[in-house]
Amino acid sequence: MTDLVARSAIDRRLADISRPLIEGMGFELVRLRYSGGERPVLQIMAQRPDGTMDVDACGDISTAVSALLDVEDPIIEAYTLEVSSPGIDRPLTRLQDFETWAGNVAKLEIEQPVDGRRRFRGTLAGVEGDEVLITLDGDPDAPTIGLKFEWLSDARLVLTDDLIRDALKGRRDAGLIDETQFDEVRQVLDGEDDDTGGKGPQQETH
Repeated sequence: MTDLVARSAIDRRLADISRPLIEGMGFELVRLRYSGGERPVLQIMAQRPDGTMDVDACGDISTAVSALLDVEDPIIEAYTLEVSSPGIDRPLTRLQDFETWAGNVAKLEIEQPVDGRRRFRGTLAGVEGDEVLITLDGDPDAPTIGLKFEWLSDARLVLTDDLIRDALKGRRDAGLIDETQFDEVRQVLDGEDDDTGGKGPQQETH
């Protein structure tokens, strides 16, 4: 496993088809998941290289990927395509994500237990070689441990006040929001709570 962007065989096939198109449009594929069943759904998370995203961009990707998949036809049954941003409490799917988001709180899960433990929560401390470093919660003297990236089955940021403020500040600095127009945004940037999520999803049914 080289990343957590696509996990199952069908996910990887769909990612191989859609990733070149998404990257050619100037975006990064963050995660792709296809769930079958009575109402199959293809979920795509994407972002710009600077981490930003907006509803119009989600719509553009949805339209382009939809047209491509209609031609390639990798999915036989009818399905719904959903395109969204990763959101603030985003999944961490590439080794570089753990370096980018160092200093933030995250939850990690590994495939096989280590010392009887599969789930870890703590502050990301970057990357060393092929290991993700995390300082465990719950003890001021807690150790920083390394987990091999290939062991991970799931990883995502934990929604905290600091993370929300940093995300909103980044969007403001990128010109995506003007906090003077929104009382709740000013409150968050001034230190009050909010539960701001991701952009999207944009849906298309096939």
